[in-house]
Amino acid sequence: MSSEAAWVPVALSASIEPGTSAGAVVEGAELVVWRDAKGVAHVWEDRCPHRGMRMSFGFVRGDHIACLYHGWSYDTAGQCRHIPAHPDLDVPKTIKIATYAVEEAGGVIWTRLATAAQAADPLPTMGTNLPVRSLYADCSAAHALAILKQTQLPVGKDETYPARLQVVTPHAWTLEAGALSLSIAVQVIGPQKIGLHILADEGSVDLIAALARWAQALRLALEAPVTVAEVA
Repeated sequence: MSSEAAWVPVALSASIEPGTSAGAVVEGAELVVWRDAKGVAHVWEDRCPHRGMRMSFGFVRGDHIACLYHGWSYDTAGQCRHIPAHPDLDVPKTIKIATYAVEEAGGVIWTRLATAAQAADPLPTMGTNLPVRSLYADCSAAHALAILKQTQLPVGKDETYPARLQVVTPHAWTLEAGALSLSIAVQVIGPQKIGLHILADEGSVDLIAALARWAQALRLALEAPVTVAEVA
């Protein structure tokens, strides 16, 4: 991450349903994103302290998540509470998974990989909450920014308008065309891999479908080979 104080996106809120988990990567850091049965989102290090199994492969039961390998179960604070092979054991407090701050805003789950003592940057203001889709592309954030500066958005039947791009933070961009407004939460996975979580302020079923097709075309454009002329 460019700054541990920065809020970074890990998923669209709609993508993580209560009682489910998923893996995510932020600048090489492997994370598990999960919701307990009450719908509260959590972001942790994606590793069980026992044998290093990914917790994103595990299963959620109520307000606990259990490792798939040996069933070690952890509460919402990351503390191990139950080891099936030793059901009567008073589990040591040292068996704990690293947890990170979580906020949900604008239809996105945000986290920051910082200690509790570090001050947080302001949470990005997202004026949208209607999910379009998340897309993942093998390119840098800078390359994605350059492509989006030239994009056109579908605004009606067979109509597209040139989009105006604004960088709110390094992890939150907006695109506007006509009356349409999109927010893009930017997840930097690695030097040449990103996730773009795209949301709209409003839209009909047909418009959301058109935006989903636009997003698929965007992914192809992001991964298209760069020519010598473009580099120059």
